[in-house]
Amino acid sequence: MESSICNIEKILDLANLLKVTKLITWDGASLINKFYFEALDKSLKDIMSDDNVECQQIFGGKVVIFGGDFRQILPIVPRGTRSDVVHATINASYIWDHCKVLNLTKNMRLQSGSNLGNSEEIMIFSYWILQVGNGKVSEPNDGYVEIDIPEDLLIRDFVDPIQAIVISTYLDLLQNYTSPNFL
Repeated sequence: MESSICNIEKILDLANLLKVTKLITWDGASLINKFYFEALDKSLKDIMSDDNVECQQIFGGKVVIFGGDFRQILPIVPRGTRSDVVHATINASYIWDHCKVLNLTKNMRLQSGSNLGNSEEIMIFSYWILQVGNGKVSEPNDGYVEIDIPEDLLIRDFVDPIQAIVISTYLDLLQNYTSPNFL
């Protein structure tokens, strides 16, 4: 809710911990309603203000790092319209004007399991997934688009879809696993 604040009294240990805190990290920021961030901002301003002087700095002067992939799921607004959901994001908050956006340039999850034999394949997939995330596949579009999945990414023959995904994703790892009940 717009007028919400965190329930932290200035005399409690938590408030004292927040006073000495230099950095706060918040992952999954794209999933969270902007009112949570605004409540933290108001609360930190209150905690960091002196008895006679109100703190005006965003987040009470604390450095806050928001992590998340804004190409993924947005905040849930029960019975909300598309507009309601968009207006619930941190991008629609007064806080956004104080944010510096840094973009990661390498997909480290893809890189971590790679070897030289499939590096070109990983590079192509990484580019394709980035294009999907940026809405560049099947352009122009109005936000609703059907995306053709490349044939080599599809799992066609399976009985149990979950097991098929696990096997196709972790085949190298599973070949070393000897439990007869797993596969």
